[in-house]
Amino acid sequence: MRFKKKLNNLNKLYIFFFYFVLFININSISKASANSFKINDLEISEPFGVKFNKEKVINRAFKDAFIELISMITTSSDQKKIKKTPINTVKTLIDSFTMSDEKFIDDMYIVNFDVNFNKKKTLKFFESKNIFPSIPRKKTVLLMPVFVDMQSNQISIFNDNIFYDNWNLNEERFFLLNYILPTEDIEDINLLQENSQSIEEYNFEKTIEKYDLKDFIIVIIYNNYNDLKILSKIKINNNLKIDNQTFKKINISDEKSLNETIIKLKNTYENHWKDINKINTSLKLTLNISIKSAEYDKILKFENIMDDLDLVFSYEIAKFDKDTIYYKLIYNGAPNKFLDDLESRGIKINIENKNWKIE
Repeated sequence: MRFKKKLNNLNKLYIFFFYFVLFININSISKASANSFKINDLEISEPFGVKFNKEKVINRAFKDAFIELISMITTSSDQKKIKKTPINTVKTLIDSFTMSDEKFIDDMYIVNFDVNFNKKKTLKFFESKNIFPSIPRKKTVLLMPVFVDMQSNQISIFNDNIFYDNWNLNEERFFLLNYILPTEDIEDINLLQENSQSIEEYNFEKTIEKYDLKDFIIVIIYNNYNDLKILSKIKINNNLKIDNQTFKKINISDEKSLNETIIKLKNTYENHWKDINKINTSLKLTLNISIKSAEYDKILKFENIMDDLDLVFSYEIAKFDKDTIYYKLIYNGAPNKFLDDLESRGIKINIENKNWKIE
């Protein structure tokens, strides 16, 4: 009888330690794969001489990584508010970094950095500056650049269109929009000529449908003695925006001036895409979700999804027992959006009670 009692006690002790170890492992996984904003393959070069200082190189990498991050997830107007953030503040937002591919070429020290910004701290920092950042999502769009020379009264998409020729020559690492330009087609040229008198109203539907892209930008550039009037019709995620800009005394024959103009236009389109994807960090929905402890595959899948969802501000294991693990998470969105995100990834939740359960 005593033996059985001891055996039962040992079994209980084993079960306790099993779930204690499981709890530690799961928390380790959560921390190791915690959400972060990642800037990868950032190359830094510095003259290698008597005054060479590696700490200076690291600080520069942190600063450059921060500038790239805010360029990727905040609009141009918000970037101005935080571009001069002190390096000591930037360091508080960094979880980890790695240096690789160190080399010396012609008295130059060259190294690549991967910098991981803690997502929770970074979002709190933005919120303290009254900035709502955006989800850094890549997007492919069709760009239709129509060039109108007011002096010669000529209109073109392909030939003699300096914007078409140069649009994709210069890219920034932080740009999220990828541009597909139409290939030269005699039918498109004829359609353009037929509608040249009402080009601003023409929808280019027949050309757009050839590329199987729902997202497109039609940009009409009027060139009049180096003054540019530019009309952009931006349709992304079924969101249509009309943008008008004027550039005075721009010599588009000058490569630098032309590239600067193209970059300004691209920034306009990037800002529109960021506005669509803004995260409302002021909206913090607390959710309690449970999973059966024995369903280890579901636990891993759930945590991987939590790490992947941009609107998940944070999550943690609130408690656990031998049957169930209870998660507490904060979500920057509506509950229906959260449920849709999980269902699209193959996880269904029973929401009949206050504590939601993963089925």
